[in-house]
Amino acid sequence: MRLLAIDTAADLCAACVLDTDAGERGRCVIELGKGHAERLMAVIDEALAKAGATYADLGAVAVAVGPGSFTGVRVGVAAARGLALALSVPAVGVSTLEALARQAREETPGRPTLARIEAGRGQAYVAAFSAAGELTFGPAALALAAADGMIRAMEAEGGDTLLAVGKTADIAIYARCGAEKLASGAALAKPKPLYLRDADARPQEGFALPRKALP
Repeated sequence: MRLLAIDTAADLCAACVLDTDAGERGRCVIELGKGHAERLMAVIDEALAKAGATYADLGAVAVAVGPGSFTGVRVGVAAARGLALALSVPAVGVSTLEALARQAREETPGRPTLARIEAGRGQAYVAAFSAAGELTFGPAALALAAADGMIRAMEAEGGDTLLAVGKTADIAIYARCGAEKLASGAALAKPKPLYLRDADARPQEGFALPRKALP
């Protein structure tokens, strides 16, 4: 099966095509900061071209669901769900914290992992995973003091836990995580943004329309 992975949760606009039998076949990754909506489809097209594939060849779509940029996450999730609907294929969400932890464990296998993303406003997004990749804490938005306390506690226990820090993981990590979720046979909900706090931007009073949540 060929799976398309999309990540627009942070500064990158990234896509790759994974063949579940032969590995990664093609990718396109650009650093934007903003403007994911305008560039995403071109990035996907380039990844498909490098893989020698078309949309009709895809059997599934995986997408980074956050936490991360509110706008970026919504762009990626909407694109993934739209493509999955149009192609009649499943879509699966992968959290950025899960992907960061998975990337750390691939580099240093067999150890539990604490994933952390700086969230601004004196907070960090945090999640902990067992050595087997099972979620043991979070995901949660914690005050920096609490997040730092978790790290100190981890170090006091002998430093066996890996610390995975960053904004997002390599796009191929999302593809592999998505493929494994689909292969597990478990019932998977439609991807939707993982928001651990309210948006930073505040609409003007009297002009705001209610934000429609994705079902």
